[in-house]
Amino acid sequence: MPRAPRLAGAAVVALLFLAFVLPAEAVPFVVLHGIGDQCANRGVAKFTKLLADWSAADGYCLEIGSGTLDSWVMPLEQQADIICKKVKEMKELSGGYNIVGLSQGNLIGRAVVEYCDDAPPVKNFISLAGPHAGTASVPLCGSGIFCVIVDALIKLEIYSDYAQAHLAPSGYLKIPTDMEDYLKGCRFLPKLNNEIPGERNATYKERFSSLENLVLIMFESDIVLIPRETSWFGYYPDGAFDPVLPPQKTKLYEEDWIGLKTLDDTGRVKFVSVPGGHLGISDSDMMKHIVPYLMDETSTSASLAATWYAIKEALGLTGSNTGVLLQSST
Repeated sequence: MPRAPRLAGAAVVALLFLAFVLPAEAVPFVVLHGIGDQCANRGVAKFTKLLADWSAADGYCLEIGSGTLDSWVMPLEQQADIICKKVKEMKELSGGYNIVGLSQGNLIGRAVVEYCDDAPPVKNFISLAGPHAGTASVPLCGSGIFCVIVDALIKLEIYSDYAQAHLAPSGYLKIPTDMEDYLKGCRFLPKLNNEIPGERNATYKERFSSLENLVLIMFESDIVLIPRETSWFGYYPDGAFDPVLPPQKTKLYEEDWIGLKTLDDTGRVKFVSVPGGHLGISDSDMMKHIVPYLMDETSTSASLAATWYAIKEALGLTGSNTGVLLQSST
């Protein structure tokens, strides 16, 4: 029998198999994009659709205000409040949902998990290049009048009230040699990470540690996040830019401020490293590291998704495996 008909026959069998064994209704997921991006952009739209197609789950990219502009200038607390309201209003999410965060969008997603009262439960949290422990450098904006305004804000004292109210990344810029001003003036990340002595909130820890799985994806050639290990909650020690501490050696982990150690001790944290620059994930890595956690049964879905992808690849239906081009700076 010629190779093509054999493969086509195998694909038909696989489709029938998947139709019978995949759950009728997979848990829905939401995508939270990064700074400088928006749901309508081709990269994010394609990313969301691919994940929905591959997982058989309903996927929604949730927008914040005007998208690109507000992702830069709206304080992260306000961005998180908008998403909190949206997830509570969406009846599709009422039984629980998964979050896929892209860069800055991860911090908004974590805020929803920790702060959003009376919201539907988040089951799995998949993070791509999230600045979870902060970043020591504000991402580059580019050119144009909007970026001129952003650059002017960056030149201001980053922990000033004005910068904190008008520049979203100021909410997670963490200069390790300026920890006193960071803890005093930074309005978002110190609270999110329960870093402020005497103000640690047990509810944040309880909610974050209730996740079924936390998937932390770091990009090996990421030069946007400084250091790239912040994608895993790794960071510099207080007072120095060297060395980069692995997550397990940070105070946040050792003292379990937000429940990361609790999650890790029970096998619910997946530390994943993939090749590529910031958010430059390949189709195969999406299939391997994201799709299984968007399905109802992780172990079964991973096998089925990988099988179906392999069949499509053999039939030449997957196109080039160059990954999704996402526009986010962070």
